[in-house]
Amino acid sequence: MERKYLDKSFKVTDWPSLQPYFDELLDRQITNKDELISWFHDRSELEAVLSEDGAWRYISMTCDTTDDKLRDDFNFFVQEIQPKIAPYSDKLNRKAVASPYLDEVAVLPGYNIMIRELQKEIEIFREENIPLQTELQTKAQQYGRISGAMTVEINGEEKTLQQAAVELQKTDRAWRQQVYHKISARRLHDRQKLDGLYDELISLRHQVGQNAGFANYRDYMFKAMGRFDYTPRDCFDFHAAIASEVVPFLDEFAADRKQKLAISDLRPWDKAVDAEGRPPLEAFAGGDDLLHKGIAVFNAIDPFFGQCLATMKDMGRLDLESRKGKAPGGYNYPLAETGVPFIFMNATSTLRDMVTLMHEGGHAVHAFLCDNLALNEFKSTPSEVAELASMAMELISMDQWHIFFPREEDLLRAKREHLEQLIETLPWVATIDKFQHWVYENPQHSRNDRVEQWLAVFAQFSDNVTDWQGLELNKSYLWQRQLHLYEVPFYYIEYGMAQLGAIAVWKNYKENPQKGLRGYMEALRLGYTATIPEIYRAAGIKFDFSRAYIKELMQFVKDELEALR
Repeated sequence: MERKYLDKSFKVTDWPSLQPYFDELLDRQITNKDELISWFHDRSELEAVLSEDGAWRYISMTCDTTDDKLRDDFNFFVQEIQPKIAPYSDKLNRKAVASPYLDEVAVLPGYNIMIRELQKEIEIFREENIPLQTELQTKAQQYGRISGAMTVEINGEEKTLQQAAVELQKTDRAWRQQVYHKISARRLHDRQKLDGLYDELISLRHQVGQNAGFANYRDYMFKAMGRFDYTPRDCFDFHAAIASEVVPFLDEFAADRKQKLAISDLRPWDKAVDAEGRPPLEAFAGGDDLLHKGIAVFNAIDPFFGQCLATMKDMGRLDLESRKGKAPGGYNYPLAETGVPFIFMNATSTLRDMVTLMHEGGHAVHAFLCDNLALNEFKSTPSEVAELASMAMELISMDQWHIFFPREEDLLRAKREHLEQLIETLPWVATIDKFQHWVYENPQHSRNDRVEQWLAVFAQFSDNVTDWQGLELNKSYLWQRQLHLYEVPFYYIEYGMAQLGAIAVWKNYKENPQKGLRGYMEALRLGYTATIPEIYRAAGIKFDFSRAYIKELMQFVKDELEALR
């Protein structure tokens, strides 16, 4: 993005240097439609510059959670810049909505969606929530710091929990059990600390929701996240559909695994190893090899996709390998001004890591496809669309996985494992989402209440074959592994909805690759200039998570799994 409003040399350093721009936008006289459009463009540029500055502070901090300066730089933005922006943003929203020329602008492509967002922001804004939001952001980052410090010793070598988890794919059962207990013990060591942090986050979030006039934080977040197209009731129906149509697959998979492993009891440390006793699949050797092959896969799907990753490589926009002090998880962070995003992940050598690059690469391609949209708001896609981009890329890319797995046997195995993991993802999404609904509907719950509810929800969406005897404490705190609960509450059901959409995109792609890919790309190019159902229709699919639709898509996946045997 070429700057037109801000000086090219301008950098975000402190609030006094920023305030004049906000004052100018607030005081500017707007006398016709064109001036209003120009005002929107100038505001978008300012927000893009701020967004990218804040993004780099977050990226740097997560790449090295041990560096106090990086943490302080991020906290400065959260504590000293964002709180001062918030009241100005509300005033600017109100200025835009009150403009007599708004109706003339609202008929232009995309503006109606943006105006709907502005009106929603006005509705939920409360001055008293500004310090609470600041405190929430500061506290939420503690999760990454606590988790990033977790390591265990394996064969005399210190490893992150992500690196250690690779050992759970080894064929030596006694070794897997030993590693499992090491990882679990390390997690449980900090369970009280993570419990305390979650207590604080729940309390603060509940206050935010009440301040804004909502009964609870869940209801507030549905409004804040712009969930115009579905309700909590729809989420509950989704949970029920998953329990009915998908969970039975888990029992089938677990029973088959138990039989193939020829064991009397299937234990948690038996879930990642190959059921036929083969050594773990190794998709790549190090971050450079992962990226090299990833670019080749994307090139083979469409040269534009490959160019996206190659550009990111040239600009240093990837940090792929797991290491001590690095925050857990993975993300693709859009960079609003330059338009070239950043991929962060914790790769070791596994199939799951390879799929993560396909997933985050799908987000990256989405960012590139949206980059020519006129306003920053047009590019701020809702999660239900963003995750469609990433999850569909996982499946579309499967036709090119021979680049990672040249042996036919390994290739078929990788595809089967991924499709099974895809099916297993849906119940886990339902588990986390249903748990969150209860947490925020009952904000005064005790820690014991929370564990009891977690176990009840977990039982609804897990197989009945795995034996947890003697591991009850481990099972009681599985939820603490889920970063989203701490850092991005209620951002999880989207994975389930988008997974269904991704299967439908893949189905279209298999039936007609050229047409299917074109629909996928056309949908992503829309950014957020259309509603979620409209964007899904552009991709040639439905925004639907009914029981009948889930059953239809699961049958398609099951047929594809059978074809790989």
